[in-house]
Amino acid sequence: MAPPRHGARTALYLRVSTADQKPDLQYDGLRGYAARAGLDIVQDYCDVAVSGRREGRPQLNALMASARNREFDCVLVWKFDRFARSTRHLLTALEEFNHLGMRFISVQDQVDTDSPMGRAMFTIIGAMAELESSLISERVTAGMKAAAARGRHLGRPPIPRHVIAEIKAFAASTDLSVRKIHEKMAGKASRGVVGEITKQVRSPPASPL
Repeated sequence: MAPPRHGARTALYLRVSTADQKPDLQYDGLRGYAARAGLDIVQDYCDVAVSGRREGRPQLNALMASARNREFDCVLVWKFDRFARSTRHLLTALEEFNHLGMRFISVQDQVDTDSPMGRAMFTIIGAMAELESSLISERVTAGMKAAAARGRHLGRPPIPRHVIAEIKAFAASTDLSVRKIHEKMAGKASRGVVGEITKQVRSPPASPL
């Protein structure tokens, strides 16, 4: 790993998956690394009891917002899996840091995006993300084909005819808004479906040429 720039304003990001876990090991490791490398820690962000696969990680969101405001020059994490939800998420974040001219260091993975090896890893991570995306797509397609072969329907269940007729009746015989018709349907159909059917009913027929 290339020696980090001394004095670079650095943000730490840490995450523990359960409330029982403590981030002390990560804190100690990151602070020790920063001290040895001469990095200046200006902020730290720690998400506690938040799954790595969940979109809602408030401290990570705050870090990304601060990065866009150029509040630091370097992001220091303990391991990739403490930072990113997936290979695709990691690549997206690294691309944004690269665009911002910001350094990213993962201590345990020995990756520093300022080093030649780090830049090579960036390319490898991109290839892995593409592979991951392709494999997921293939699995989904195969699953849908297998379900169809067994006569199973995937996706949202079709709207019953009597529900469609009820929506059409409201749309044709009243001037109720889509929101009001949706309320009267009491969860029988989504607002989008109600809106589409109402639009079809109330749209004037095309005039003959």
